[in-house]
Amino acid sequence: MADLETLKKAVEAGKRKDAEAAATAALAAGVAPGDLVSKALIPAMASVGEKFQKGEAFVPEMLVSAKAMKAAMEIIRPKLVGTSYQPLGKIIIGTVRGDLHDIGKNLVKMMMEGAGFEVVDLGVNVEPEKFVEAVKQHSPQVLAMSALLTTTMLSMPETIKALKGAGLREKVKVIIGGAPITDSFSKEIGADGYKPDAFSAATLAKELVGKK
Repeated sequence: MADLETLKKAVEAGKRKDAEAAATAALAAGVAPGDLVSKALIPAMASVGEKFQKGEAFVPEMLVSAKAMKAAMEIIRPKLVGTSYQPLGKIIIGTVRGDLHDIGKNLVKMMMEGAGFEVVDLGVNVEPEKFVEAVKQHSPQVLAMSALLTTTMLSMPETIKALKGAGLREKVKVIIGGAPITDSFSKEIGADGYKPDAFSAATLAKELVGKK
């Protein structure tokens, strides 16, 4: 449908106002809100992510596309209420204790939303106990932790230990990321996975919830 393609292209190009206008026009034309998400927004962000992995797009392009997607989603989301559309799952995300960096975390959040997840963002400087409480409250399928500093990444195993202590570790998949994080560190602390960038993190989340 032309309405879906218009919205998809606007998001891919990072044109926020065009994306908002396309979403509004498509809804007015009777396009199902769930289709706008699954057949326009999600494919658009997947396309941007694939270009990023090929070196054909960079973080700034991903950010503007993600912002355009989010703007369109704000228009579409109220119309999803009462429909059969269901997100892929729920993800808790946050930057760990002692770390105030949020650019990478925000990009991962937007890519997760672009992949079709509902995301609960706990912000920065998140204590292990706050992650645990959020898991209790929201029952997510995935918990995503970010750290930019070697000193703060040590909060990640503490959080996993806190999840175990609360009897929640087996109920949620834990993924980690950030500049100092490695795959070997992920395995060492008992996380379920690590990815070096936002697009591959979203792909990993889909794999972990069995949606890919």
